[in-house]
Amino acid sequence: MQKFIARASQATIDVALLAGALGLAFLLRFDWRIPPQMVERLAVSIPWVVSVQYGLLTLFGARRFSWRFIGLHEAIRIAAALATVVAALLALRFVVPELQNDVPLVGHFLLPIGVIALDGMLAFFGLAGVRAGRRLLGERANRLAVQRGADSQVPTMLIGAGMAGGLVAREIARRPDLGIRPIGFLDDDKVKQGEEVHGIKVLGPTDRVAELCTSYGAKQVLITIASAPRKEIRRIALQCEESGIPTKIIPGLFEIVGGQVNLSRIRSVEIEDLLGREPVQLDTEAIAEDLKDSVVLVTGAGGSIGSELCRQIARFRPKTLLLVEQAENALFNIHRELAASYPRLPLNPLIADVCDAARMKALFDAHRPQVVFHAAAHKHVPMMEWNPGEAVKNNVVGTRTVADLSHAFGVRQFVMISTDKAVNPTSVMGATKRVAEIYVQGLSGHSRTRFVTVRFGNVLGSAGSVIPIFQEQIAKGGPVTVTDPEMRRYFMTIPEACQLVLQAGSMGEGGEIFVLDMGEPVKIVDLARDLITLSGLKPGEDIEIEFTGIRPGEKLFEELSVAEEEATKTKHPKVYVGRVRPIEWSRVPPALEALLRVADEGSPEAIRAHLRALVPEYEPVLLEDGRRASA
Repeated sequence: MQKFIARASQATIDVALLAGALGLAFLLRFDWRIPPQMVERLAVSIPWVVSVQYGLLTLFGARRFSWRFIGLHEAIRIAAALATVVAALLALRFVVPELQNDVPLVGHFLLPIGVIALDGMLAFFGLAGVRAGRRLLGERANRLAVQRGADSQVPTMLIGAGMAGGLVAREIARRPDLGIRPIGFLDDDKVKQGEEVHGIKVLGPTDRVAELCTSYGAKQVLITIASAPRKEIRRIALQCEESGIPTKIIPGLFEIVGGQVNLSRIRSVEIEDLLGREPVQLDTEAIAEDLKDSVVLVTGAGGSIGSELCRQIARFRPKTLLLVEQAENALFNIHRELAASYPRLPLNPLIADVCDAARMKALFDAHRPQVVFHAAAHKHVPMMEWNPGEAVKNNVVGTRTVADLSHAFGVRQFVMISTDKAVNPTSVMGATKRVAEIYVQGLSGHSRTRFVTVRFGNVLGSAGSVIPIFQEQIAKGGPVTVTDPEMRRYFMTIPEACQLVLQAGSMGEGGEIFVLDMGEPVKIVDLARDLITLSGLKPGEDIEIEFTGIRPGEKLFEELSVAEEEATKTKHPKVYVGRVRPIEWSRVPPALEALLRVADEGSPEAIRAHLRALVPEYEPVLLEDGRRASA
């Protein structure tokens, strides 16, 4: 009821302003002495002119905007609606005289040109002015509330006085409940230094952040540079943390829509912000064309990669999304999340093991998928060294089962998720993924299904990965364990990796092994130091770092391609393609059968021997005494 009363009051004020603007336009045009015949014309004109103006304001969306938050965007909508009315009245002004001789009453709709122009201007200033007044009153009330609650506001230094910074400053002024009292901006643009943005002064460059925070009494820093390179975020965040100043960050620019920024999503700076990688730009049209209105099946849908793939795929409105997962709880969680986020998307949670050929065949027969993303796999390197038979069953047999069914049921596209550990593998896990790549690539030459493989390195935050382990160790007070001071890995965020998987899948013609640009490799010890620092602690003082030695199957450096692949650029700058020379297909099925027989028997050495027969470049890591690390 309260909302209805507010809307009715606003409509009444608008109509009164429009009517008043037209009357004032007549008065100004005729020097406050309106001729009798024009008084009659004014009386006739007010109802229909105001109705047309109000209707166009509604049509242009100006009536939907909140008066309290009027800005340039809303003012432009109001101006466009009124300009349309002015144009229509001017056009009528030149048409009516031609009709006046035949229909005398038509002359009552004829408005003087001066009245039309004045009415348009007065109506705009009236409508925009009353809204601006409402905004000023609201902001004044907010300022008074901030002053009354100043003790509960956290003095905050804002980093970045650009577009996003301006939006943040404006939102902070409107929202005293956020508990933020802006002290000033820091920006490296010398032109901006000394200026004010929404009443907040730009105090200096970002390399003086610690000094200026101390000088002005700031208790926290808020990074408001929506498009900042992560190297800059890293520099600022670590400088603040070393000085004991908490650092927070706003969402990325892609989350700022229509000039609004959701400050309820402010969060602490995380390790993903410090990797020095630029945001991924996607060819969303190609991905949408590939997935929209298709039945899409994702194996391993409850895993770190599989679940994020499902989130990304759901955005492109497939006809149905099939979630295949053997772990009941993981499947329950991703299904519940997607059902809440995409209530109109048909979802099918399907408990199944990709190695269970009968169950998988039943699923393909019942649901007829058109696109398959195969993410199900065993991935932990040391664990697969201890259980090589299981690595073969899941990574090789599971892939063969899903790939064969995709071929048999005429799936349009099959995308397999692979790993950098498949390049010159030193582990059972890497070797089994390479065998899976070989099978998929070989099958591609005998099928109308487009079989492609996407290979990338480590993803941040996946289950069992280094970041959660380090965070758990830090929470316990340390030590943080690193295998070797020179250990380096390529890293991506999970969303970034999955976006590029979708991109590569949309580009594949069949038989390719796509290699994702992972940027520069990161030293694991540097990652550990950054995480300790972001936790407000000092490496070596508060938390010790211990080196434990390389584990079974691990390399110091991972590779993403080999020379013979001749990886070449694609139309996407972060996706490369390497066309590995396929193994003669007639050799592959019998070699796989032999491998699977020894996997069932469980002899680790026999399994490794058969893996080397299929993957000659596979060289298990040796310990110092010459024994195989996995023996």
